[in-house]
Amino acid sequence: MKQKIVIVSAFLRPMRSGAEAMVEEVSVRLRDRYDIVIVTARMKRKLPKEDLLEGTVRVRRIGLGFSFDKWLFPFLAFFAVRREKPAIVHAVLESFAGFSLVFLKLFYRSPKRLLTLQSTNTTLLLRAIHRAANAITGISSVLLLRARKFGRDDVIYIPNGIDLPAIEESLTKFQRIHGRILFVGRLEHVKGVDVLLTAFAELTDSDLSLTIVGDGSEREKLEQLAQELRIADRVMFLGKLLPLKVYDQYASAELFIGLSRSEALGNVFLEAQAAGCAVIASNVGGIPEIVKDQVTGILVPPDDPDKAAQAIHQLLMNISLRTSLITEAREHVKKFDWDLIAERYAKVYEGLIG
Repeated sequence: MKQKIVIVSAFLRPMRSGAEAMVEEVSVRLRDRYDIVIVTARMKRKLPKEDLLEGTVRVRRIGLGFSFDKWLFPFLAFFAVRREKPAIVHAVLESFAGFSLVFLKLFYRSPKRLLTLQSTNTTLLLRAIHRAANAITGISSVLLLRARKFGRDDVIYIPNGIDLPAIEESLTKFQRIHGRILFVGRLEHVKGVDVLLTAFAELTDSDLSLTIVGDGSEREKLEQLAQELRIADRVMFLGKLLPLKVYDQYASAELFIGLSRSEALGNVFLEAQAAGCAVIASNVGGIPEIVKDQVTGILVPPDDPDKAAQAIHQLLMNISLRTSLITEAREHVKKFDWDLIAERYAKVYEGLIG
């Protein structure tokens, strides 16, 4: 009989980012070895309470179907886990999912508790959350260093991954468009899209275009900024797209730029590298672990549109450098394939089960 693993994640598609991608991709790849159940917040009333991911992995959505479900999630997840009686409960993301481990440690100690660190943007109750886990994994060295402050020297490094075959499939369908710049991510202050728009406005070449994929609370503000900078005719806001459609966007872009103010790792940089985009990124958090300056991309200081504009101009003008960065990056990302990452989580599961 398969051992049951409950993966606790406050968010899941259609609210998918790096942490949620990890939950989905690892679950699907390990479904033949384990009885995996994903417990997530419902968040929207139109979403069913019971669902199947890829037709096989059971998904339980808990809550009332409103945005405040995320605040109820740590408490409701505790009861959902108890009903499932798993061998392992795996909480992904330190905040809402991580806090559920605190309740489990106090009131339901039977399953082994695994925590996956995914974010540098949370500070609430981190000490208690770290101490509630039997084992911890982290997606970047920045998170491993933070964990040591809470007495956890045992964190296992497992980065997030990418779907290499799907990205490579998109490359067969689309041609690269010269001068096309791409950003993919949430439209929130932490992602620095305002800095990107300001940098783009410094580039006067009318052949350049900027495509922004994603949605968030700052979208209207950013669209207004594009108008004020007089670049709205060269900037396209596409909103949130499904992963396969995002891969198509990478395939036709020449440059990918992400100027985050904070980032634990940044899956989008790996995806862009795999798709053959030259990458420019801010030198913060875990980004330098995957974007090596002048090797697999160019790093610039955060909140510095002038330096970002200079880097864009440099890559567009210097074909030799651009080609070198792309070649090195595409080789570098091979070790981030989700199949390899899933095997590393399987090893952790086996260690916990004993």
